[in-house]
Amino acid sequence: MLTKRIIPCLDVANGDVVKGVEFKNHTIVGSIIELSEKYDSEGADELVFYDIKASTKNALVSKSWVREVAKNISIPFCVAGGISSVSSAREILNSGADKVSINSPAIEDPLLIKKLAKEFGSQCVVVGIDSFANNNRYSVHAKTGCEKTTHETNIETIDWINVVQEMGAGEIVLNCMNQDGKRSGFDLNQIKLLQNNISIPFIASGGAGSPDDFVDLFTKTNASGGLAASIFHKNIISLPVLKKYLKLKKINIRNV
Repeated sequence: MLTKRIIPCLDVANGDVVKGVEFKNHTIVGSIIELSEKYDSEGADELVFYDIKASTKNALVSKSWVREVAKNISIPFCVAGGISSVSSAREILNSGADKVSINSPAIEDPLLIKKLAKEFGSQCVVVGIDSFANNNRYSVHAKTGCEKTTHETNIETIDWINVVQEMGAGEIVLNCMNQDGKRSGFDLNQIKLLQNNISIPFIASGGAGSPDDFVDLFTKTNASGGLAASIFHKNIISLPVLKKYLKLKKINIRNV
């Protein structure tokens, strides 16, 4: 049985780690390097960094902090933000990232997924999907790093999942927007509905607020990992305590 992954998420804006609720009203919560080192030392399985301003400004995530993170941590990490071509992905991977994640650029050009997978291998290519629930309809949103640019596409989440897999993505991060930052539990209904169409590893994001939320995620869905931010940034629970609890609940995870 594959081990389940616990993945802190660090949203980055203007060189700081920030956090909002439902992708809005972001406030600064800490330093990129300090939080990266903290989560590495506490036993995180991976880290994910989203430069939430890059895509909205048609800019590439800053390579300087990517290089610094690579120098200071020993676990894999994934970077997203303005990666819209093979050359920009190469810059981030050459700066030390283990994976790149694309979102809005893939919506604009789905073939980008195939190009990246061909060039670097599917294992390096993650597609983030920002899915919004409205009356039992799940639709993809784009440019979600800024309230002014966030908009609904005409793409159903389930249809987009099928496309990104066909294009060669190696992993999906399913961001359930309605739950983001609320700490009221993962959107199990949405995850269970969509997972039937997912044949590659996927990470669930949005809503983690307690250890039992991770237990529910890993016992009631097929998610490969749980991604969370505020529960860790605000010291609601530490990674060692969470992992110890999951072990007690017989969840197969990597030891701290």
